[in-house]
Amino acid sequence: MNPTRRLMLKAALGLPLVALLPGTVWGALTWAEGADPESDLLPLAIHSDGGPHRLEVEVAKSAAQRQRGLMERESLPENRGMLFRFESEQPAGNTFWMYRTRIVLDIAFIDQEGRIVAINTMPPCGSSVPANCPSYPAGAAFWAALEVNGGYFAERDIKVGDCISIPDQAGFCKPIDQ
Repeated sequence: MNPTRRLMLKAALGLPLVALLPGTVWGALTWAEGADPESDLLPLAIHSDGGPHRLEVEVAKSAAQRQRGLMERESLPENRGMLFRFESEQPAGNTFWMYRTRIVLDIAFIDQEGRIVAINTMPPCGSSVPANCPSYPAGAAFWAALEVNGGYFAERDIKVGDCISIPDQAGFCKPIDQ
């Protein structure tokens, strides 16, 4: 076996096992690699006391897709959103911002188990200077983030501790008993 092939094999075996588990949200997000955020939509369900609430989301997997996000959009259909997925856990201090984003958005930060760990509302930034736009920290470590229209979570009483699943790929989950 040549050194390059050996290195590739070692790298493949070194993938986090959680990414290979089909029964987890993180595993489903890993298997959703084929989704093109410009055309394919991934169905999600948010499980809350009043749910499940179903959404179709674009998936931002690459750094370029995450950086662009929902910039320049004039509107977002009612039951649509964008899911930002990351290859590793993001620290609580990591932020999202609204530079060149024209609509009010809610954002839910999601842990490895699919639980919502924080929710913020982010108004658009009217400045043409990126440094003048506020940043919105998660306040808790996260693996993914879900952006939807502003007010979506409050209108449906979706809160921290509720769970997000990908029904076609990972089954369903239940909110944590409070």
